[in-house]
Amino acid sequence: MNYLDQVQKGIDYIETRLDYDIEIGDVAWEAGFSQWHFQRVFKALTNETVKTYIRSRRLANSLDKLLRTDERILDIAICAGFETQESFTRAFKKAYQMTPNEYRKLGSRSLFLKKVKFDAEYLQHINKNVSLEAELVIQPEMTIVGLQTPFYGSESDKNNIGDKLPGLWDDFVDRADEVMNAVDGDFYGVVSQVSDDDAELLLYHAGVEVSDEAPLPIDMCKVVLPEARYARFVHRGDPLGLDRTVNYVYSTWLAQSGYSHSNGADLEIYGEGYIPGSDDSVIHYAIPIAS
Repeated sequence: MNYLDQVQKGIDYIETRLDYDIEIGDVAWEAGFSQWHFQRVFKALTNETVKTYIRSRRLANSLDKLLRTDERILDIAICAGFETQESFTRAFKKAYQMTPNEYRKLGSRSLFLKKVKFDAEYLQHINKNVSLEAELVIQPEMTIVGLQTPFYGSESDKNNIGDKLPGLWDDFVDRADEVMNAVDGDFYGVVSQVSDDDAELLLYHAGVEVSDEAPLPIDMCKVVLPEARYARFVHRGDPLGLDRTVNYVYSTWLAQSGYSHSNGADLEIYGEGYIPGSDDSVIHYAIPIAS
């Protein structure tokens, strides 16, 4: 699968629907992705969410209409997805520092063309802190026991990683000794989709592998990961920069690899090289792949 071409199909679909309601699920279908993975790949490639992109493109489309047509501002607002002219005006002024009526009066003297800039920190990160080639491994079935929480990731407008995951890990680390039959060594962060009803809502499981069945500690749960083929990467540096590694995996490596994501769970692997808050820290990140 050529991910860049597939994402472009989704973008092309958005462009044909700027005057109509746009469902992200329909965009993902046109691109040949599940909704969650389209949102994640799109965010990695563009550094903005699909919803934000659609909103900004509809606003940009309204610029052209204000200049080239005599349509009422209310009609332009409705086509841009706003329920009232007032809400459209607020959003327009926030984006362009003037009202729609003021912009129309300026005519062709005012153009808002912004060229996308690459993030210098991201470019530096992938050159220094990421294993650019993946280690392809067959991960045997394993059972992870720990604590879990639903959350919204960085590819969502509802991103609440900072509110959800640090506390979850603090709680699990404090109670890790309660897990019976734990395999010495790594801790795991397991990232999976909750349901198709809310493709942005994810489930994060912080835990440790167990070798045999045993009673679960109070409030803990288990997740069984089937045997799967994984592409495994090394993230070096401050753990807070892990998102940049994930962006590289999805936007660069996966786009060029000839593989596709299998829709299984992603894995964060915290081994002996993990040092909280340190630039010398090492984390492994793995995604399940299919040919």
